[in-house]
Amino acid sequence: MIIRTGVKEDLPRVLELIKELAQYEKALDQVTNTVEQMTVDGFGQHPVYGFFVAEREKAIVGLSLYYFRYSTWKGKRLYLEDIIVTEKERGAGWGRMLFERTMQFSIDENCTGMMWQVLNWNEPAINFYKKYLAKMDGEWLNCHLERDQISDILTKK
Repeated sequence: MIIRTGVKEDLPRVLELIKELAQYEKALDQVTNTVEQMTVDGFGQHPVYGFFVAEREKAIVGLSLYYFRYSTWKGKRLYLEDIIVTEKERGAGWGRMLFERTMQFSIDENCTGMMWQVLNWNEPAINFYKKYLAKMDGEWLNCHLERDQISDILTKK
């Protein structure tokens, strides 16, 4: 069982894991990312994310993808975008190892903490995070605009 920093050559498998998670969340049709875009975004001139992978016998079975954000109240924070463990490997400790490696990275990078989201129906994930005494905030609403919406809004001004 190995947890290591992800490299560009891992991206095809990383995208497969992302799609596996999206299918589990019944949102596979919403995945529009590509290996090419992930290469630019993670390994280009200005990388915006990083990741750790879990390997068993040189096969990637899990992923923790993160990026930094800045809170006006708290300062530098690590945002955990996703922890994904392929279905057949769940329950073997990979999620714990990835999560704890990501927590250590947040300390190493002098972050004031880390944050993430979990779907309110994903009981296994909620119970996993509760083991770490994670605070779950039901007060904030998630908001987003897609690129085409932004373009439409700005062209109508």
